[in-house]
Amino acid sequence: MQDLLKTTQDSSPHLKRVLGLWDLVFYGIIVITITAPLPIFGIVSIQARGHVVTSILIAMVAMLFTAVSYGRMASVYPLAGSAFSYVGRSIHPAAGFLTGWGMVMDYMLNPILCSIFCSKTMMNVLPGIPYAVFAIFFALLFTVLNLRGIKTNARNNQILVIVLSIVVLIFLIYGIRYLIKLPVHTPSEFIKPFYDPATFSLSAVLSGTSIAALTYIGFDGISTLSEEVRNPRRNIMLATVLTCFFTGIIASLEVYVAQLVWGTWGDFPDADTAFVFVAKKAGGDLLFQLINISLLVSIMGAGIGAMLGAARLLYGMGRENALPRKFFGMVDPKRFIPRNNVLSVGAVTLIGVFVLSFKLAAEMLNFGAFIAFMGVNLSVFFHFFIKEKNRRFINIVPPLIGFLFCFFIWINLSIHAKIAGSIWVLAGMIVGFIKTKGFRKDLFSFTTPVD
Repeated sequence: MQDLLKTTQDSSPHLKRVLGLWDLVFYGIIVITITAPLPIFGIVSIQARGHVVTSILIAMVAMLFTAVSYGRMASVYPLAGSAFSYVGRSIHPAAGFLTGWGMVMDYMLNPILCSIFCSKTMMNVLPGIPYAVFAIFFALLFTVLNLRGIKTNARNNQILVIVLSIVVLIFLIYGIRYLIKLPVHTPSEFIKPFYDPATFSLSAVLSGTSIAALTYIGFDGISTLSEEVRNPRRNIMLATVLTCFFTGIIASLEVYVAQLVWGTWGDFPDADTAFVFVAKKAGGDLLFQLINISLLVSIMGAGIGAMLGAARLLYGMGRENALPRKFFGMVDPKRFIPRNNVLSVGAVTLIGVFVLSFKLAAEMLNFGAFIAFMGVNLSVFFHFFIKEKNRRFINIVPPLIGFLFCFFIWINLSIHAKIAGSIWVLAGMIVGFIKTKGFRKDLFSFTTPVD
């Protein structure tokens, strides 16, 4: 099916605009996953001393400002390279390259993270089968599905979002029913997930926010599809903002009910899987198993979507020759997808599931993601305020607020993430040094016209 590209007699294959606004929203939600706060609920609860909702809402503010910046830059440069294109064209190609390099780490790690989680979850269901079998299976599954074409993925995303929304609704019903059966609550107890004077600490909440931001990681993948969207100048911003807002509200509701059901901010049997124990407390073994299965399904969807975004990012960088164009900028004329990139990400995923731990992969992912977020916020300021000399409020305050929020979250990442991320950035600088023969010539120049 010619889902992704079209060919004419006068031009080479190029990306085809087939996606609408709600295709983008479904894609964004499934990449983030509607169950995104569930795996980190216990960790954030302990880190923020029970203020999970507050941490998620603070993170949402940062992501909403950044989402607006993504949307505004997509309206100017509706290209597949996302933050790479925005920063490179608005600030400097070298800055765009380093931003893209950080994004490559983020996008490459996401399918690895998802494959590891899915594999370990399946081991709980079928403990007799070794980890290696599941790891290979999920890495290959994500790759094969991405080779089928983007419109197929859009339809799958819609189904996944609907199913997972039903599961979340079931949890909320069980949770509310459990709370109703308890002795009468005082009003202060319903406020504690937002603010508990006995345990509140600003530093603890902000530390929890740096982890809670994981709830939103992946929303920027929407902008990598800019060249495959009808009316991208309108739909990218709308879809990005709607996705972040929807995710923040649903995530806050999920953890709010969970915090009330559990009653404390710690004392979990296992912090990494705390939410499933909350589900068991609220609804017994049936809800316990349902949440386990739902997490598996949602992370599978996230892995498929993450690989889709990674392939499009590599395509955008390859087309501009920031990466070797002949390989990364090539489009399969039969399947109309950036096949080499999908296969490359699949190969990295297959290796990564045997090299990285879930924890280290998650920490490194945030490092690259927030480099991109900061870069996109600055690109709005440089493009509109500096280059176009449009000195309106919207061109200076919102992007700078978004930058500062993201910078704070970035500097509060763990030391392990900073070390690993710095090594990756150094590797990117070495690549740039070699490519420019000691920085004696331009790293690359943008050649793709903006529609």
